[in-house]
Amino acid sequence: MIIDPLSLKLFVTIVEEGTIARAAEREHIAASAVSKRMSELEDSFGTQLLRRTNKGVVPTDAGITLLQLARGVLHDMNNLYVQISEYSSGVRGHVRLSANISAINQFLPAEIRSFTDLHPQIQVHLEGDISETIMKSVAEGATDVGIITMGTYHQDLEFLPYHSDQLIVITPKDHPLAQEKSVSFRETLDFDFVGLPVGSALHNQILRSAQELDKTPKMRIQVNSFDALCLMVEAGLGIGIVPKGAAKPYFKGLRIRPVALDEPWADRELKICVRSCEALHAAARLLVDHLKKPGA
Repeated sequence: MIIDPLSLKLFVTIVEEGTIARAAEREHIAASAVSKRMSELEDSFGTQLLRRTNKGVVPTDAGITLLQLARGVLHDMNNLYVQISEYSSGVRGHVRLSANISAINQFLPAEIRSFTDLHPQIQVHLEGDISETIMKSVAEGATDVGIITMGTYHQDLEFLPYHSDQLIVITPKDHPLAQEKSVSFRETLDFDFVGLPVGSALHNQILRSAQELDKTPKMRIQVNSFDALCLMVEAGLGIGIVPKGAAKPYFKGLRIRPVALDEPWADRELKICVRSCEALHAAARLLVDHLKKPGA
């Protein structure tokens, strides 16, 4: 059986978009042609892959299995093309790296620079995302290497030690907590918070810890980066909980005050995650060896 990669790509797009029409628009192809390819794909497999509903299309059980496999196949085919074609331009490797903002703000700039200095013929494509999404991307083969904050791990992945970081509270300089040397999380819950997006490891930690105290944090505003969080805190919109290393560059330039967070979960572990260390291509393995904690 010969399966056309374009048909696989169209199938994935249909599931992601929810309708054949939107998939056709996204891939710049006639809807009738997309529908024909899906019929041919179902005939090839001898089973129904998509179920039409009044709201669009949804994958059948067979379709869900194909979706997972197709994403891996398409990624491998793209990686094959990238890895081989880059030889013609003098590049000898390409690594897809996804990391959360804690790693990007604190550690990765210097580490990627030192890696590319050592391996100038390897390109590192970095994307930022939340830890849960990163693990899913690695599991599906869309990302070679992920860096996440310790939490609920995907059982099908392998994890390696990376860095640790320490969470602190930052406040405006005239805030009631600003003169404290350290505070408990319970003490912070009397005040408005500036937080990170829903689903981020830090957002989840704050919610979970508040629930254990039968409290609800007063999340006044949420932002997508630590620099924006620090600016919002300086403006008096609330207090924030951030990694010390990510906030440190702003201590002198902004009117904010760091306060130690007296909680066991303030000390966090960041991890490197991959589908399989043995299955990593050479360039990705070099990057993992460069990033992982010595002795791991």
